[in-house]
Amino acid sequence: MLSEAVHNACTVLSNMEHIAGYIGRQSLRSLNHVVNMCAFAYRIIRYIGLPDANGRALIRRVTLEQLYYTGVQVLPIVIPIALIIGSTLIVQFAKLSNHYELGKIIVFLVIRELGPIITALLIILRSATAVTIEISYMNVLNEIKALEMMGINPVRIVCLPRLLGITTAILLLIFVYDLVSIIGGYGVVWAFTNLSAGNFLAQIAHAVSLADIMVGIVKGVCFGVTITITCLYHGFRTKRRFTDIPIGTSHASVECFFNCLVINILISFSFYL
Repeated sequence: MLSEAVHNACTVLSNMEHIAGYIGRQSLRSLNHVVNMCAFAYRIIRYIGLPDANGRALIRRVTLEQLYYTGVQVLPIVIPIALIIGSTLIVQFAKLSNHYELGKIIVFLVIRELGPIITALLIILRSATAVTIEISYMNVLNEIKALEMMGINPVRIVCLPRLLGITTAILLLIFVYDLVSIIGGYGVVWAFTNLSAGNFLAQIAHAVSLADIMVGIVKGVCFGVTITITCLYHGFRTKRRFTDIPIGTSHASVECFFNCLVINILISFSFYL
């Protein structure tokens, strides 16, 4: 009996040791990944303030192209989704207008929370995956090495325009989403239902504060930087086979969405708690 108890105790300790070792290895791997991402982000962001005139016209052109692909071409997707969500929220919460002020509810849901995170999700699904695939193909086909052999810095020419374009596009799309969701949603409710939302727009104007506008700007910048850095990082990690591209794209998309959720929570807590 004593030997069996000792054996069981040793087995339990061995299992606990394996679990602790696994948790430790995963924690170190995650920490190393975060450090590498931060170092990669620093390599890109530091070029924003450098007064280097070489390639400035090319960077401006690629930035405008990325802004068009990410911002303008996604408008036919953002506007209908904003109308649907905005009108649905107004219809549902107009029934509670006797108990709660409708303007404050819509500001809280749309401007503070849903606008930034839904816009970021749409950008991840449509544009971020495309960036990851593009950079992955450039790596697999040795196009990045070809740029380096020609004396062109790929971080400045390839990464910086995408960072500026995607971040600017997300900021503008959040603004468009909020306007369409509130004003367009109210217009849809007014045109197709007999619900009375009262002085809805006046309530919105009274409920919106400077902090709400700042939250949208901060979230837009953080989401844009996080999404771009994550996609570029995973794209540069894909170097061997074409079959690694879908795996890297999937990992980048999931990581982008998770990072945006964490950032959204942290910013909301820091502003409103």
